[in-house]
Amino acid sequence: MAEIKNILVPDIGDFSGVEVIEIIVSVGDTVNVEDALVSLESDKAAMEIPSEYAGVIKEIKINMGDTVSQGDVLMTIEVADEAAAPADTGAEEKAPEPAKDVPAPKAEKPQEEKPQAEAPAPAAAKPASAPAPQKASTEPFDEAGFRKAHASPGVRKFARELGANLARISGSGEKGRILKDDVKAFVKQALSSGGAAAGTGGLSVEPMPEIDFSQFGDIETQPLSKINKLTGKFLHRNWVNIPHVTQFDEIDITDLETFRKELNKEHKDQNIKVTMVAFLVKAMASALKEFPRFNASLDASGENLIMKKYINIGVAMDTPAGLVVPVIRDVECKSLLQIAQEVVNTSVKARDKKLTPSDMSGGCISISSLGGIGGTAFTPIVNAPEVAILGVSRAAMKPVYQDGEFVPRLMMPISLSYDHRVIDGAAGARFTTFLGKILADTRRLVL
Repeated sequence: MAEIKNILVPDIGDFSGVEVIEIIVSVGDTVNVEDALVSLESDKAAMEIPSEYAGVIKEIKINMGDTVSQGDVLMTIEVADEAAAPADTGAEEKAPEPAKDVPAPKAEKPQEEKPQAEAPAPAAAKPASAPAPQKASTEPFDEAGFRKAHASPGVRKFARELGANLARISGSGEKGRILKDDVKAFVKQALSSGGAAAGTGGLSVEPMPEIDFSQFGDIETQPLSKINKLTGKFLHRNWVNIPHVTQFDEIDITDLETFRKELNKEHKDQNIKVTMVAFLVKAMASALKEFPRFNASLDASGENLIMKKYINIGVAMDTPAGLVVPVIRDVECKSLLQIAQEVVNTSVKARDKKLTPSDMSGGCISISSLGGIGGTAFTPIVNAPEVAILGVSRAAMKPVYQDGEFVPRLMMPISLSYDHRVIDGAAGARFTTFLGKILADTRRLVL
């Protein structure tokens, strides 16, 4: 016998009043377990809510633009008895979204809820204001006007990515609400008119050419995963907007590696594995205490520093679906063994796609370790709104001159990238030097 079930907003982390930006299904649609039903977007993350049941959608309780919180009813579904048992709702699709802090790719769908005649409005209006984008390269960015503009958080993030000033865009949505298509039309007009993009000006980039690669031989097209797409947009935004500097150094971890192996032997029966990442996390906590400017973020105006009194360390993890950066929290209050166990547990959650949005938010600084793969150095991209990221490459035995002779020492290359608006070169060098002292002498970890 069929049964009517409510589909509720699941645990979405520390978020409330999250906006509905897309309703993927309609009344009468047949869905399977884990099929996406709606897309939600907060000021930090976009996520799709999957179905807990297989069945037929009977009623949709929400509208585009509504705000919902955990436990709210999204829709009702008619399920058969054998399909009534709820599935595991372990955030399989939601986990990747916050790693990138970007709007959902299909967010422009709200226009389908509006009369079709409204959609062409922004495109039709732009030619008349074509000269306006020309002034964008010389006019200062109207931050106050940007904040007052009538637009959703997702559209605001999208506009900032493109450098589009919302204060100069007319909205075609309900009550003048600015939609993504309005931003796209504005930027397109600015580029076609030869202006310097649609915002603060300065970056005028030619579009990538479209090439038919099949003319050169056989090809295969593989779509990017959702994490790949979001990560790409997020990192591109950070690379364009943050003036990066990378400080390179080498750290003597000869004694540390010996100590690490001893710890693993001692705790083998407890199934605790201490990796180099655990030592790095612990050492970074000490370094942030010593150099609090690295534990800060610029505010939205770019004129003030937010100094953080807590220490949460993001650890980049490579998964089959792509790169994610979960956060180890309150590391200054945890022992080395506690951190080691948490790193292992978190990596398992990452591989199993069980990370939640809250697992990947609130970081103060990030670590990207490629030591298990190889390489000698690289330039990691700052994980905004953080102001620095530590890259670690594979350690190698090298001759080091000590006390009048060369001795073999295990040297680990590190690459510290930082936001030059906040951190200068001298501070970057002092930070890596301090980090080197701590890791070279494990006794300093307890100070």
